[in-house]
Amino acid sequence: MTHTSAVNELPHAHGAPLFHAQIRTQPEDFQVTEALGWEPSGDGEHDFLWIQKIGANTEWVAQRLAEFANVPLSDVGFSGMKDRHAVTQQWFSVPRWHKPNWAEFVAEGVQVLRVERHLRKLRRGAHDANHFRIVLRFSEPIDTNAVTQRLNAIDTLGVPNYYGEQRFGREGGNLGLAEAWARGKRLSRNKRSLAISSMRSHLFNQALGERVEAGTWNQLIEGDKANLQGSKSVFEISEIDAELIDRCAHMDIHPALPLAGEGSGIEPAHWQKALDKARVAPDSRSLRLKVTDLESSFAEGTLTLSFSLGTGAFATSVLRELCAWSQPSV
Repeated sequence: MTHTSAVNELPHAHGAPLFHAQIRTQPEDFQVTEALGWEPSGDGEHDFLWIQKIGANTEWVAQRLAEFANVPLSDVGFSGMKDRHAVTQQWFSVPRWHKPNWAEFVAEGVQVLRVERHLRKLRRGAHDANHFRIVLRFSEPIDTNAVTQRLNAIDTLGVPNYYGEQRFGREGGNLGLAEAWARGKRLSRNKRSLAISSMRSHLFNQALGERVEAGTWNQLIEGDKANLQGSKSVFEISEIDAELIDRCAHMDIHPALPLAGEGSGIEPAHWQKALDKARVAPDSRSLRLKVTDLESSFAEGTLTLSFSLGTGAFATSVLRELCAWSQPSV
């Protein structure tokens, strides 16, 4: 059996893409700024570093920080993986056992903008949101009225909370890894994590795609859980009453479906067997993604978008509801 992520083939909620654009033609065209939502304590055994990086992935930066501070890589913390081909700002934590002088830290494309202290290591998913500024470049004329209407719909109704293609690796290669793992291939801890993540993400995208086609991706139906907007809180629904329907319509809550894990009963069966053997805990994910602080501006040959998304969300899930795109080979 073969699998493909096929993110581009997933159904759209707001209609077909309105135009074709180029993205990431230069790093400044794709900017991501992490928002912790809280401040470091100001004391403790960890340095919190506010870092800007260009053309570098998050794990590579973590490795350079660990080497400079002479600490194990596993003790360096960060809240989320950020795009490599972009200008991004995010927090890292590093134990201050050897009192590193961060003014002397040098790594290509990396700049330490601020240093604070905190009591604990920065954990994955600890931030509240990411702010994006994305420049879309196009060579053919576009219908600005239609684009404005589509952006209004996205702002008002949100978008399907698909996992983006970057979750599945180059040409969907992480799903091939998942298939090999499910059939018994031994993988390193990091590659096994990639396999499990891509497997669960693929299954979720397929289930969400079915809801988009049915027109129920933004509605609560029997069997759903509910995700509280702006939080990781998910709760069971015993009965869908008028109050829940109203809260969902106003995007206070969103329908949520399971992320596959032990005992989920998924197909294909050998995927489920692998998840059971690895004792992967089931989880949930919202079907709908609220796009906040959405702003747009047109200039000759460009459309610049800025918006904020919660943790675990993909900016490309917003873009795909507006346009098709390509980017330079990297």
